Amino acid sequence: MRIVFMGTPDFAVPSLEKLIDCSYEIMAVVTQPDRPRGRGQKTTPPPVKAFAHQHGLLVAQPESVNEEAFVERLTTWRPDCVVVVAFGQILKRSALAVSPLGCVNVHASLLPRYRGAAPIHRAILNGDSSTGVTTMKMNERMDAGDLLLQLEIPIHEGDTTGIVEQRLAVVGASLLVETLQGLQAGTVSPSPQEESGATFAPLIRNSDGAMRWAHPARVLHNQVRGLNPSPGAFTQLAGRLLKVWRTEVAEPGSVTGSPGQVVGLDSEGFPRVQTGGGWLRLNEVQPQDRKRMGGDEWARGTRLQGGEQLYS
Repeated sequence: MRIVFMGTPDFAVPSLEKLIDCSYEIMAVVTQPDRPRGRGQKTTPPPVKAFAHQHGLLVAQPESVNEEAFVERLTTWRPDCVVVVAFGQILKRSALAVSPLGCVNVHASLLPRYRGAAPIHRAILNGDSSTGVTTMKMNERMDAGDLLLQLEIPIHEGDTTGIVEQRLAVVGASLLVETLQGLQAGTVSPSPQEESGATFAPLIRNSDGAMRWAHPARVLHNQVRGLNPSPGAFTQLAGRLLKVWRTEVAEPGSVTGSPGQVVGLDSEGFPRVQTGGGWLRLNEVQPQDRKRMGGDEWARGTRLQGGEQLYS
């Protein structure tokens, strides 16, 4: 089977690798243009481009896959199927119609739940106990194409978005190959999504990281997990930014305080913070202009005793 692969971030790499391992003929890899990244804003190639070059694959980086000139180029590769994994551009009708099997997408949720740019973040932010991956036939609407195959996985208590993303990238790659084999053999058939069950996962913004201490501890714990590794949850102490990377919901004792108040340190030296419902233990933090560290190390360095006030 001749494949044109479209993908950009780390999440897409295992799918491309699986296609290579299974001896699919990769006609071209289409990815986003190189962009400035990081503190130094150094122009950096997307992970998919770097991986494709390591394997000697042809790479294209159009500003828009829907431009007439690029659609014509796409047609010249004569793909049997176009595979799209976290590409980052919406394909229009002309691009969707270039291959006999259409465009097969790997999406990191159990559609129709969590259509959109941030399905893993939103699942963890909402405290879901499971999520999954879906393969679908793409149409012009965002993540609304007919379903092909799905696989559910659990979300464990300590899982972050980064952990779940890595897991889904691997199982999604295997599900993709199973889907392509099924389409070729005629054993996999598209089925429409149930529109009444559709929910949406809008793009995460930096401002979503602000910790509102009036929220219950469980909600804040999910916020920390859901925004790790990016963009990160944050609070402030005495006018200084404090990123919060790992937390734990702690049972409140007899000491109480106002939301955001450090009520003391536990027996291991980790700070416990009063929330709108229960205590939150700060297991890993990152003070402004410092590296990540354990909450106990931060508490010692800051000489926390209890009574200090965190705020958003």
